[in-house]
Amino acid sequence: MDRMRAPRPELEHLVPYDAKDLKVDIALAANEHPANLPGEIIDKLASRLREFRFNRYPDPMASTLRGLIAEANGLEPSNVLVGNGGDELIFDLLLAWGGPGRKMIDAPPTFTMYGIDAQVSGTELVRIPRTADFSVDADAVLERLGEGDIDVVMLAHPNNPTGNITPETVLIDILNATDAIVLVDEAYFEFSRHTMRPHMERHPNLVILRTFSKAFSLAGLRVGYLLAHEDVVRELTKVRQPYSIDAFAQWVAATVFRERVVFQQAIRDIMRGRDTLMHGLSAFDGVTVYPSEANFILFRIDHASALWRDLLHNYSILIRDFTRTPGLEDCLRVTVGTDEENERFLAAMGEILSSRKASQILGNGAHARHGTVGELGY
Repeated sequence: MDRMRAPRPELEHLVPYDAKDLKVDIALAANEHPANLPGEIIDKLASRLREFRFNRYPDPMASTLRGLIAEANGLEPSNVLVGNGGDELIFDLLLAWGGPGRKMIDAPPTFTMYGIDAQVSGTELVRIPRTADFSVDADAVLERLGEGDIDVVMLAHPNNPTGNITPETVLIDILNATDAIVLVDEAYFEFSRHTMRPHMERHPNLVILRTFSKAFSLAGLRVGYLLAHEDVVRELTKVRQPYSIDAFAQWVAATVFRERVVFQQAIRDIMRGRDTLMHGLSAFDGVTVYPSEANFILFRIDHASALWRDLLHNYSILIRDFTRTPGLEDCLRVTVGTDEENERFLAAMGEILSSRKASQILGNGAHARHGTVGELGY
């Protein structure tokens, strides 16, 4: 047969998530930890590597890691589910509570995968845009929840890519207003220190998502986890892949979690670097910097895409371009790097903006000498 059956029609206009993998000297686009695992953890893993059973299937439920996470959060293992990064767990949640005939509230601009996963799973997307300062439009969300037909609410806390948190009172109002599953994505919890964990007992519809990819240098192994009521976890186990977290990732993540205290200084350094970047960017004319509680900073500037290209092609610095995202026109996002990376980024920004200013002065001078196009009779 010379024909192929078409895929589901819902995919026709779906744009894949663009995870750029450009080779650059300084990568500040993906909100990764700027450093590899600490040497002492690598040494500990290396000393036991020969004992690792690569030939055996992994523990389907990542029981060791699950138990460690539960104990640290004052929960039972039945309240924890580990996944292949937070992305898998978001998708699992929509497989269980979304789907055809179901509805999800999204609050853009926010993490793109919420909307993509809703479309892939056939979940109807109810978009309630954030306000001008990127706050959740609480009144609009509560009003929509009042209709009683929402099944899932996705809220990043802090929000990615804007960096702001949602007031705890707003999140509690949302939880009180609905029996829908409310996912509070705390992927950047270690940098914000804000968590909804104390409210889990009173709100069985609350699901908290976290990850090892940001604060714990494990973006390359894809390990995330969620905290939820045991009934939620039970339903999610029905739709998840049985061996989604490979054995090596489980082993490394468990080792990292046991030794997580060694990351505290690096986390403080990143938060200090965040302040340095915010002050440095704020010092440039024409740059609007948005407050951040995460390990990245969103800023707005005229001709942002041109700036992004200049950083990439002339300085080998990659940051994230959001200029084509509704609500984020002329916005770029930079991840906090090492002190040296932050300094090189700010220096490059200074050179590019100085060059722009000089070009504008020259252009204005030529304009004054030669007159306007209309004056020349064209």
